[in-house]
This record gives sequence, structure tokens and C-alpha cells, in this order.
Amino acid sequence: MRLKKSKFILLVLAEILLLNTVFAANIDQGKECVILLHGLVRTSGSMDKIEQRLQMEGYQTVNYDYPSRDFPIEELANNDIPKALRSCDQSQPSKIHFVTHSLGGILVRYYLQQHTIEKLGRVVMLSPPNQGSEAVDELADFPGFELLNGPAGDQLGTDENGVPAQLGPANFEAGIITGNHTVNLVLSQLIPGEDDGKVSIKNARLEGMKDFLVVPHSHTFIMQSETVIDQIIYFLKNGKFDRTDQSPE
Repeated sequence: MRLKKSKFILLVLAEILLLNTVFAANIDQGKECVILLHGLVRTSGSMDKIEQRLQMEGYQTVNYDYPSRDFPIEELANNDIPKALRSCDQSQPSKIHFVTHSLGGILVRYYLQQHTIEKLGRVVMLSPPNQGSEAVDELADFPGFELLNGPAGDQLGTDENGVPAQLGPANFEAGIITGNHTVNLVLSQLIPGEDDGKVSIKNARLEGMKDFLVVPHSHTFIMQSETVIDQIIYFLKNGKFDRTDQSPE
């Protein structure tokens, strides 16, 4: 009798454990997922602050670390974005968004020229070289440039051989945030017009984009700005940037 009772208790406990496991597995399913893609010669750690805020807002996140210096843009886009998408799909999201910095935006553009993402939501690009970077034009032939920036960095020039010039208009909902401050006065001297130290404001623009915002930040640190992160979240929710308060931080 005691043995039967013990078995019954074990069965009840097992069922409770199973139900709790199923509940835990499903608790985050159906949320919107955001894939974060860092820039050239950076890591996913540079996007940590954005990721934390997105999670606080209820988004699932995949802060994807890819080898930006090791392969050309074509390989990075076709090899790494599918891996990030598979990580997102584990939670069966209702939508998949992207938040990118610099080169990360070009990878998304390249991928979406070749592929369709069924649940694609919106894309926020920070400081993207959408028309290429004049700094690359000036420095690409210098010794050590490719060693430091890899083959992808060499593809970010403004001429017809650069990958940005070979990509078409946005075929997705794109919001672009770029800066007009610099921490690299040397590079800024090589870039005509206002710039963020790596990319001119003019070259960050993209035909077909939904909204465009200039903020007082540099290419290197734009992703650390609370105001920028607020605008990222606003665009993901509304498809436009918040124009009610444009005062600097």
C-alpha cells in the first residue's frame, strides 16, 4: 500500500514538474524578437545596453556576435543572419525586427535583397554607410587597412565597386539614426559635409527609408545614448521616430 502511495506521489510530482516546464517553455513564445547586429571591428558587447532596454520593454533579443573582420559582406550576410534568425525562431516570435550598427545595416540590406523573412517587422540602423564611407575611399590603399578592417571593411567605399552602391532601395520598414559629432577629427577631415567620424550624414540616408534622424553623437558611441535607445524602441513600435522632444541629452 505504501509503495502504491509513493508511486502516486511521484507521478503527481512528475506531472507538476512537466506542467511547469511546459509553462516556462511557452511563457516567452509569441513575443516580438529583435536581432542586434554590431558594427565592423566591434562585438555584441557594444550592443548590450540596447539589448537590456529592449528586454525591459518585453522584447525577445538575439545579440548576435559575428566575425566582422574575417569574411566579405556576402559571406557574413548569408552565413550569420540565418543563424541569428534560427535563434529568434526558437521562441516562435510574432515579428522579427533588426537593430544594427554600421556594417550590421549593410548585412541586413544585402540579405533582404536575396531573401524574404516571413515575419519581418522593422529595421533600425545606427550610423549605416548606406552610400559607402568616404573614409574608406581615402584609406583603403593604406598599408594595414585590410589587416585591421578585414575584407568587409574594404567593400564599404562609395564607388560602384563598393557593396552599398550595388544594393537597391529599402524593401523593408527602415528607420535610420546617424550622428553629427565626431571623436576622430582626422577621419572627419576626409569626409565632406557633416559626419559622425566615419560616415557622412548624406551617405547614411537610404532611398525608401521610413524616417531619418540626426543626433549629437559619434559613430563610435551612438549606441550608448539613452535618447537614441528611446528612439529605437519608439520606431519599432510606431514605424517613425518621436519628434516631440528633440532636445539634446
